[in-house]
Amino acid sequence: MTERVAVIGLGAMGGGMARALLGAGYAVTVFNRTRERAEPLAAEGAVLAPSAGDAAAGADVVVLSLADEPAVDEVLFGDVVGRLRPGTVLVDTTTVSPSYARTTATRLAASGVRRLELCVLGNPEMAAAGKLRLFVAGDATAAGRAAGVLSALGQEVRHVGGPGSASTLKLALNLLLGVQTAGLGEAVAFAEAAGLDREVLVDVLLDSGWRSPVLAFRAGFVRRREYRPAGFRSALMHKDLALALEQAEAHRLALPLCREAAGRYAAAVAAGRADEDAAVVAELAGEEKR
Repeated sequence: MTERVAVIGLGAMGGGMARALLGAGYAVTVFNRTRERAEPLAAEGAVLAPSAGDAAAGADVVVLSLADEPAVDEVLFGDVVGRLRPGTVLVDTTTVSPSYARTTATRLAASGVRRLELCVLGNPEMAAAGKLRLFVAGDATAAGRAAGVLSALGQEVRHVGGPGSASTLKLALNLLLGVQTAGLGEAVAFAEAAGLDREVLVDVLLDSGWRSPVLAFRAGFVRRREYRPAGFRSALMHKDLALALEQAEAHRLALPLCREAAGRYAAAVAAGRADEDAAVVAELAGEEKR
């Protein structure tokens, strides 16, 4: 077993992954810019580091779970990279663009650090239970060195290719999730405008051929009309759809459904609902009138 693991970024998914690693018997050092998120993990056996660099120093595997590319630039290249030993494996679960993933891998390789990017499928509960599905891109040798950590995090681990491959897969899947969730929101708005209770719609959906695990998870928020704590924040959904559109431009793709869905989440962010689950678009759809 690789003994020394650092987890940097303890949001819903990062915190869950840290718990899974602790449960698997790893010595885990954690850091989060908001210390309050790190403190419960200390009670569970993690060591709290005063900085991201201190967390990473001496680690064999560093797991990064941040919000976006600027956060990676600030944390990884601002504080962490100078503290990593040659041969360290960086497991980056942050959703970034494929081009950014490739550039980051090249920059780290110059320091002797091997980067693995992960397309992570699952929710915070699955993360804490070590039941995520992990699609890994990057150096196969590095994936072998981190195999124990990856197995502790996921019930399925699959290598999908070189740098950028996992990022492409994640953006494609989040594109589909974003469009489906926006569609669910409009279905709810339509049903309620016509006098049908959303409970009826959700019940029928969950017992029909339209049911899927991801829609069922989002439908739970819609049924309760409660969108905190978020499984996947509106702000992050908007960010990922914007990244997909940016990458599509390079391939001369229009992606009109993605563009329309991105507008839904942009509206949620503008309405002050950035930190609520992406399913909150159901409430915004019901407020819009022609």
